[in-house]
Amino acid sequence: MPAVSLGIIPLGADRSAMWPVEGFWIFDEERVTVELVSGHLTVTEAQEIGLYADAFTRLAGLAAYGAAARSLISSAIQALDR
Repeated sequence: MPAVSLGIIPLGADRSAMWPVEGFWIFDEERVTVELVSGHLTVTEAQEIGLYADAFTRLAGLAAYGAAARSLISSAIQALDR
Protein backbone atom coordinates (compact mmCIF):
# COMPACT_ATOMS: atom_id res chain seq x y z
CA MET A 1 0.00 0.00 0.00
CA PRO A 2 1.88 3.09 -1.18
CA ALA A 3 0.21 5.47 1.29
CA VAL A 4 1.14 3.35 4.34
CA SER A 5 4.48 3.12 6.11
CA LEU A 6 5.39 1.29 9.28
CA GLY A 7 7.66 3.02 11.74
CA ILE A 8 8.96 1.52 14.97
CA ILE A 9 10.02 3.82 17.79
CA PRO A 10 13.03 2.16 19.44
CA LEU A 11 12.87 1.61 23.18
CA GLY A 12 16.01 3.69 23.62
CA ALA A 13 14.81 6.65 21.53
CA ASP A 14 15.32 10.05 23.16
CA ARG A 15 11.76 10.98 24.16
CA SER A 16 12.82 13.93 26.33
CA ALA A 17 11.23 16.41 23.91
CA MET A 18 8.10 14.28 23.35
CA TRP A 19 6.15 12.86 26.27
CA PRO A 20 4.08 9.73 25.66
CA VAL A 21 0.67 10.53 24.30
CA GLU A 22 -2.60 8.66 24.14
CA GLY A 23 -3.40 6.54 21.10
CA PHE A 24 -4.83 8.57 18.23
CA TRP A 25 -5.78 8.17 14.60
CA ILE A 26 -5.75 11.02 12.10
CA PHE A 27 -8.34 10.26 9.44
CA ASP A 28 -8.11 13.49 7.47
CA GLU A 29 -7.80 17.22 8.02
CA GLU A 30 -11.24 17.26 9.64
CA ARG A 31 -11.21 14.44 12.19
CA VAL A 32 -8.97 12.78 14.77
CA THR A 33 -10.11 9.96 17.04
CA VAL A 34 -8.41 9.71 20.43
CA GLU A 35 -8.56 6.56 22.56
CA LEU A 36 -8.57 7.10 26.32
CA VAL A 37 -8.82 4.69 29.23
CA SER A 38 -12.46 5.61 29.82
CA GLY A 39 -13.65 6.05 26.24
CA HIS A 40 -12.79 7.84 23.03
CA LEU A 41 -13.01 11.34 21.65
CA THR A 42 -13.61 12.66 18.18
CA VAL A 43 -11.69 15.88 17.62
CA THR A 44 -12.96 18.20 14.88
CA GLU A 45 -11.53 21.63 15.76
CA ALA A 46 -8.79 22.60 13.27
CA GLN A 47 -6.44 23.91 15.97
CA GLU A 48 -6.71 20.70 17.98
CA ILE A 49 -6.26 18.54 14.88
CA GLY A 50 -3.07 20.51 14.27
CA LEU A 51 -1.78 19.49 17.70
CA TYR A 52 -2.22 15.82 16.82
CA ALA A 53 -0.64 16.33 13.40
CA ASP A 54 2.36 17.92 15.13
CA ALA A 55 2.58 15.05 17.64
CA PHE A 56 2.48 12.56 14.76
CA THR A 57 5.27 14.37 12.93
CA ARG A 58 7.44 14.40 16.04
CA LEU A 59 6.80 10.72 16.79
CA ALA A 60 7.47 9.79 13.15
CA GLY A 61 10.82 11.54 13.45
CA LEU A 62 11.77 9.18 16.29
CA ALA A 63 10.78 6.06 14.36
CA ALA A 64 12.93 3.64 12.39
CA TYR A 65 11.73 2.53 8.95
CA GLY A 66 12.66 -0.10 6.39
CA ALA A 67 15.68 -2.27 7.22
CA ALA A 68 16.21 -0.52 10.56
CA ALA A 69 12.61 -1.25 11.61
CA ARG A 70 12.98 -4.87 10.44
CA SER A 71 16.09 -5.19 12.59
CA LEU A 72 14.23 -3.91 15.67
CA ILE A 73 11.38 -6.34 15.07
CA SER A 74 13.78 -9.26 14.56
CA SER A 75 15.62 -8.38 17.77
CA ALA A 76 12.33 -8.28 19.69
CA ILE A 77 11.34 -11.71 18.32
CA GLN A 78 14.74 -13.16 19.22
CA ALA A 79 14.42 -11.75 22.74
CA LEU A 80 11.12 -13.62 23.15
CA ASP A 81 12.82 -16.91 22.24
CA ARG A 82 15.41 -16.61 25.01
